[in-house]
Amino acid sequence: MPAKFVSSTQSIPHTGAIPRHVAIIMDGNGRWAKRRFLPRVAGHRRGVEAVRATVRACAERSVEFLTLFAFSSENWRRPEEEVSVLKQLFRMALEQEVEKLHEAGIRLRVIGQIAPFGETIEELVRRAETRTAANRGLTLTIAANYGGRWDLLQAINAMTRAAPGRAGGYAEADLAPHLAMSYAPEPDLFIRTGGEQRISNFLVWQLAYTELYFTDLLWPDFDAAALDAAFAWYGERERRFGRTSEQLRSSAPSPEPAERAAEPAATAAAESAPRATRGRA
Repeated sequence: MPAKFVSSTQSIPHTGAIPRHVAIIMDGNGRWAKRRFLPRVAGHRRGVEAVRATVRACAERSVEFLTLFAFSSENWRRPEEEVSVLKQLFRMALEQEVEKLHEAGIRLRVIGQIAPFGETIEELVRRAETRTAANRGLTLTIAANYGGRWDLLQAINAMTRAAPGRAGGYAEADLAPHLAMSYAPEPDLFIRTGGEQRISNFLVWQLAYTELYFTDLLWPDFDAAALDAAFAWYGERERRFGRTSEQLRSSAPSPEPAERAAEPAATAAAESAPRATRGRA
């Protein structure tokens, strides 16, 4: 199993003030356009700009993994014209953005069933992943034609093929290497824009102990300030992983003398700073 993967039900992952892995459902492009009396596709095009801003903001804040739900396995049910535009935007992004990602040291991964998008996109995905494979900055994952239940089923099928003799005795450690995101830790923070409060078949296995943040902001309006608001909310969460609050307090390390001396100044700075806007959770 990749060293980066830690199951939150088997052991306690490392946590910090900044989430190591952020997963986002980018919802609200169509409604953003409708409110401006524009076609839905205009919202999707504006949403690409929000993707650029969010990738840049996460890289600047030392987030290690960013996973974006670009196209679900259920999105094929949308109007044919809209699906066609989404495919075009995916192709354009692969053609125009990969070199910029590479120059920024960002690694690109794509998860999901890519074949239905056609041979051209399949080849562009392969080239993009190869081009950025050695980069050690942010790992950007695009989930395209992805579904959490599909992920589980394909992982189970792969696991049983790999070890058929263990039927009836499989453990998490047997399944984990076959999940689409076996190369990444479980998300620390899940963000959904657009006001809906559900995970919509996204990373069903991986979100078991993820903090869920919902905001009414539509995706084209999501920017670095909105990301900081989500991070501020995340920083206030008590991540217990099955333990009690008392256990967390008793296991917390005591601050060093220098840190204690800095506390009054830090407190004063915090009190004078503007409060971050919180999303619904």
